[in-house]
Amino acid sequence: MAQRRRLTDEQIVGVVKQLEAGRTAAEVAREIGVSTYTIYSWKAKFGGLEPNEATKLRPFFWPVP
Repeated sequence: MAQRRRLTDEQIVGVVKQLEAGRTAAEVAREIGVSTYTIYSWKAKFGGLEPNEATKLRPFFWPVP
């Protein structure tokens, strides 16, 4: 079974910025070891944000149980 890695919000915003710079989702997904579906869902949530803005939004996307 593959080991699950957790990326920080800042790293996710970096991935989205690579997409906005022209890299393909498949290329980036293969590099970091996630599916293209995950890349597109990150783009929908974090597209256009700066790393510090993404950290502020964390409680809205992932509420504490």
